Amino acid sequence: MQPRIIITTTLTPMDMPMAMPERIGQAQAASAADGMRLLARLLQFSDSTLPVGSFAFSNGLESAVQTGIVASPDDLLGFVEVVTRQAAYMDGVAALHAHRAISQGDFGAVLEADQALWDSRIGAEQHLMLARMGKKLAELALRFDDFPALRQWLEAIRDHATPGCFPVGQALALAHLGADEAQVFVVHQYSVAAMMLSAAVRLMRIDHLDTQRILYAAQERVPGDYENVRTLTLDEMSNFAPVFDVLLAHHVKAHVRLFMN
Repeated sequence: MQPRIIITTTLTPMDMPMAMPERIGQAQAASAADGMRLLARLLQFSDSTLPVGSFAFSNGLESAVQTGIVASPDDLLGFVEVVTRQAAYMDGVAALHAHRAISQGDFGAVLEADQALWDSRIGAEQHLMLARMGKKLAELALRFDDFPALRQWLEAIRDHATPGCFPVGQALALAHLGADEAQVFVVHQYSVAAMMLSAAVRLMRIDHLDTQRILYAAQERVPGDYENVRTLTLDEMSNFAPVFDVLLAHHVKAHVRLFMN
């Protein structure tokens, strides 16, 4: 019988592999940091002070106030809810498709979403709002960091190969930051409501307390709107809001106005 030879070694702390709990802790800390960074940037991109030109547009609210359709805070809440619902079924659908397309590396599908939204929107002033804010968003984001998809999209805008609709630009920017499609939808819907309420302070007798209350209430519908539109195709984008369309037409003919639309 051969004698058993046992070799023992002493490991120093430097030789020992990192303990599993420590590895998990570091991974969780990194994940938490990424989440915090994303949240901070989502807040920045949804801020009503983001200089993309939203201050110049009221999304039909100016005509709604002038014609007496919106005359009180309750009227304003109803109007904001109607416009954000319409935005969900149009701009929101395009943003979701653009986010999915760029996440799959399909830039051609991004351009399809951009053109589909442009074709669905009625009126020169709506087109002006979409294109001006979209281009400004791309130019602004590229001053922050290198957004490859946004850079390619901006080049296509300058080459007149795509209209450059703002919701599509939002989707491209936020996808680069790591946002999922639900977060893209929330940011877009929030920015639509915030734009109108910023205009409301300059158009009617209402204070910032009421506009913030309305903004808070209007966000209640965001999850339901997302569930309603997330499976829609680009061909299913809808634009049935006749009063809103009439208000936009009224604004075009207005002699005195504060906003471009």
